Amino acid sequence: MSDPVVSPAVSVGKVALRSPLIIASGTWPHEQDYWKDPRCSFVGAACTKALTLHPREGNPGTRLWETPCGLLNSIGLQNPGIDVFLGEDLPKISSGDIGVIANVAMEAAEETAEVLQRLSLYDHLLLAVELNISCPNVDAGGMAWGADPVMAAKAVELARHHWEGPLWVKLTPQCVNIRDVATAAEAAGADALVVANTWLGMAIDPLSERPVFSRRFAGLSGPAIFPLALRLVWEVSSAVQIPVIGCGGISRTEDVLSMMLAGASAVAIGTAHFTELSCFRSIGRELLEHLAAKGYSSPMDLIGKGKEEHGRIP
Repeated sequence: MSDPVVSPAVSVGKVALRSPLIIASGTWPHEQDYWKDPRCSFVGAACTKALTLHPREGNPGTRLWETPCGLLNSIGLQNPGIDVFLGEDLPKISSGDIGVIANVAMEAAEETAEVLQRLSLYDHLLLAVELNISCPNVDAGGMAWGADPVMAAKAVELARHHWEGPLWVKLTPQCVNIRDVATAAEAAGADALVVANTWLGMAIDPLSERPVFSRRFAGLSGPAIFPLALRLVWEVSSAVQIPVIGCGGISRTEDVLSMMLAGASAVAIGTAHFTELSCFRSIGRELLEHLAAKGYSSPMDLIGKGKEEHGRIP
């Protein structure tokens, strides 16, 4: 018998990707050379930096701080604003082979609605919108939209009203019960869920004896959070019927396999490519080798297979 022909292509709902490897939001420059780099031949899509209605300068002071097994970041949603993105960045980055997913920061409802309305005029250049509901709701005392199922549903309903294309919702781990938030987002019209954003952490500089970051707390990413993200992917994919994209600490082929076995249809990789840009190529090749050795024809054969003896979480 001949070896099976393995295709890396996957589908996340109606979104077709040439591979399950996605570049996570906030980690990839809006520069044409990066989006056409041959080392990204196994990348299925890339998320933009968070987009807001008006330009954002970001947080002052230190923005990145390495930890023994990860990275703390406090960028502050720095971006040039939606008009500059649409007029200058999108034409450049959409001209290559990597599909574009627009990450939209869910802040004030009216501003987010305006961003989505403007994006809808360019929907032919976008695979999907990724709605980041980890942002604070400035109209409700600053609590993150994704911290509460009711607020999460309102955010998704607003986005669904102004954006007709595929809508992915990026969840925050900073919530009481992520399964409740996930099911609320699904009921409100989300087409897929990205699980999850960074965990809040902190660093204090022993020399200055002060917090490293101006906003004190920062988002932790990198290998340290992988087991935490994996658990959330298992829980969320057991609670909803829509696809889940695993995100958090993925740096090896084994991590991709684990995420998909736990129920992810694709994965988003961010911090890992800061140290090794060719990680997408090496992970992609090793993934195909693993699938062929196991007799699979597609990464989609793995989705949720790790749950077969466990069933749905009660």
